[in-house]
Amino acid sequence: MAPDWPGLERGATSPELALERLRAYLPRYRAVAERAGRAAEFADPFALRVVERYPGNGSTDFWGISFTFSSQDRQPLSGGDLERQLGLMRACWDFFDDVRRRVSAEMRKGPRGGGRDRDRIVRHVLGTEQDWARKLGLPAPRDLVVTDDEGVSSARSAYCARIEALQAECRMARGWPLRYLIRHTAYHTMDHAWEMEDKDLGGAAAE
Repeated sequence: MAPDWPGLERGATSPELALERLRAYLPRYRAVAERAGRAAEFADPFALRVVERYPGNGSTDFWGISFTFSSQDRQPLSGGDLERQLGLMRACWDFFDDVRRRVSAEMRKGPRGGGRDRDRIVRHVLGTEQDWARKLGLPAPRDLVVTDDEGVSSARSAYCARIEALQAECRMARGWPLRYLIRHTAYHTMDHAWEMEDKDLGGAAAE
């Protein structure tokens, strides 16, 4: 995880590989920092510092992803910190939306011919996002994932507003610390945005 930069989180099955992977993605994350108006803070990002080690779970061993909370996740958010974290999460959403509009509908397949195409990836990300909204006490669509621009924008605005309301009430998101919800939302968004860029067949990902 990268606690100061939601969405930059990169995982692996060992600490050394996780740091190596995180370092490789720093240049790619710069576009998010720029969208959030944080480019100056990200000007010299290559001096990585380990601030915490904490145990993962079965997902860490299998996928290199940790679904456990760190002590950083449990720290209270100040008003300014919350604004910064939400701004970066919104920048991750904006980056994802830009990617999904410019990559090819058909995605490059894996070595065995597997993998999802763009629209299935998009529906997965938006559906998960809307499902996590329930942790904030927001209703989720019953049988239909909201994918139109207006609907997605409205759902995301409600997501952020509800996080701000819970922060003001010093409450968690149904067992999830707000820091964790924000960073995990941003991580999931960026993980699949970069997946689409890497599997793009149209050459638009580098634009």
